[in-house]
Amino acid sequence: MAGPEPENPPTLSPAVLVLDQPVTRAEVERLCERLSALARRAGPGPVTVDVGGVGRPDLAVVEALARLRLTAGRLGCRIQLRNARGELRRLLAWTGLDE
Repeated sequence: MAGPEPENPPTLSPAVLVLDQPVTRAEVERLCERLSALARRAGPGPVTVDVGGVGRPDLAVVEALARLRLTAGRLGCRIQLRNARGELRRLLAWTGLDE
Protein backbone atom coordinates (compact mmCIF):
# COMPACT_ATOMS: atom_id res chain seq x y z
CA MET A 1 0.00 0.00 0.00
CA ALA A 2 1.46 3.30 -1.05
CA GLY A 3 1.66 6.23 1.32
CA PRO A 4 0.07 9.58 0.67
CA GLU A 5 1.31 11.59 -2.27
CA PRO A 6 3.82 14.25 -1.25
CA GLU A 7 2.37 17.71 -1.37
CA ASN A 8 3.87 20.03 -3.91
CA PRO A 9 4.04 23.58 -2.67
CA PRO A 10 2.36 26.04 -5.01
CA THR A 11 4.70 27.49 -7.57
CA LEU A 12 4.90 31.25 -7.26
CA SER A 13 5.56 33.38 -10.30
CA PRO A 14 8.55 35.65 -10.12
CA ALA A 15 7.63 39.21 -9.22
CA VAL A 16 8.24 41.58 -12.13
CA LEU A 17 7.39 45.28 -12.15
CA VAL A 18 7.57 46.68 -15.68
CA LEU A 19 8.25 50.37 -16.18
CA ASP A 20 7.05 50.76 -19.75
CA GLN A 21 6.85 54.51 -20.11
CA PRO A 22 8.70 57.58 -18.92
CA VAL A 23 8.47 57.84 -15.13
CA THR A 24 7.35 61.04 -13.41
CA ARG A 25 7.71 61.98 -9.76
CA ALA A 26 3.92 61.90 -9.44
CA GLU A 27 3.96 58.15 -10.20
CA VAL A 28 6.53 57.12 -7.59
CA GLU A 29 4.04 56.40 -4.80
CA ARG A 30 1.87 54.28 -7.12
CA LEU A 31 4.93 52.33 -8.28
CA CYS A 32 5.91 51.63 -4.66
CA GLU A 33 2.38 50.38 -3.96
CA ARG A 34 2.56 48.08 -6.99
CA LEU A 35 5.94 46.76 -5.89
CA SER A 36 4.58 46.10 -2.38
CA ALA A 37 1.64 44.13 -3.77
CA LEU A 38 3.91 42.12 -6.08
CA ALA A 39 6.39 41.33 -3.32
CA ARG A 40 3.67 40.16 -0.94
CA ARG A 41 2.10 37.87 -3.56
CA ALA A 42 5.38 36.43 -4.79
CA GLY A 43 6.91 35.61 -1.44
CA PRO A 44 10.65 35.56 -0.76
CA GLY A 45 13.14 36.57 -3.38
CA PRO A 46 13.90 39.69 -5.34
CA VAL A 47 11.42 41.75 -7.31
CA THR A 48 12.63 42.31 -10.86
CA VAL A 49 12.12 45.85 -12.13
CA ASP A 50 12.20 45.96 -15.92
CA VAL A 51 13.36 49.45 -16.87
CA GLY A 52 13.66 48.84 -20.61
CA GLY A 53 10.71 51.08 -21.46
CA VAL A 54 11.49 54.18 -19.41
CA GLY A 55 13.05 56.03 -22.32
CA ARG A 56 15.75 58.52 -21.52
CA PRO A 57 16.64 58.20 -17.85
CA ASP A 58 16.45 61.30 -15.68
CA LEU A 59 16.31 62.18 -12.00
CA ALA A 60 12.65 61.11 -11.77
CA VAL A 61 13.67 57.59 -12.80
CA VAL A 62 16.56 57.60 -10.32
CA GLU A 63 14.21 58.81 -7.55
CA ALA A 64 11.68 56.12 -8.43
CA LEU A 65 14.32 53.38 -8.33
CA ALA A 66 15.69 54.68 -5.01
CA ARG A 67 12.19 54.65 -3.48
CA LEU A 68 11.47 51.19 -4.93
CA ARG A 69 14.70 49.95 -3.38
CA LEU A 70 13.71 51.39 0.02
CA THR A 71 10.23 49.90 -0.25
CA ALA A 72 11.63 46.48 -1.09
CA GLY A 73 14.04 46.70 1.84
CA ARG A 74 11.19 47.47 4.23
CA LEU A 75 9.45 44.33 2.98
CA GLY A 76 12.56 42.22 3.52
CA CYS A 77 13.41 41.76 -0.14
CA ARG A 78 15.42 43.57 -2.78
CA ILE A 79 15.03 44.71 -6.35
CA GLN A 80 17.05 43.64 -9.34
CA LEU A 81 17.01 45.62 -12.55
CA ARG A 82 16.38 44.15 -15.97
CA ASN A 83 17.18 45.90 -19.25
CA ALA A 84 19.10 48.78 -17.63
CA ARG A 85 21.20 50.32 -20.37
CA GLY A 86 24.28 52.52 -20.47
CA GLU A 87 23.00 55.96 -19.52
CA LEU A 88 20.78 54.63 -16.72
CA ARG A 89 23.59 52.44 -15.41
CA ARG A 90 25.91 55.46 -15.34
CA LEU A 91 23.34 57.56 -13.46
CA LEU A 92 22.80 54.79 -10.93
CA ALA A 93 26.56 54.41 -10.43
CA TRP A 94 26.95 58.17 -10.02
CA THR A 95 24.25 58.22 -7.31
CA GLY A 96 25.51 55.07 -5.57
CA LEU A 97 22.37 53.07 -6.42
CA ASP A 98 24.16 50.51 -8.57
CA GLU A 99 24.99 48.24 -5.64
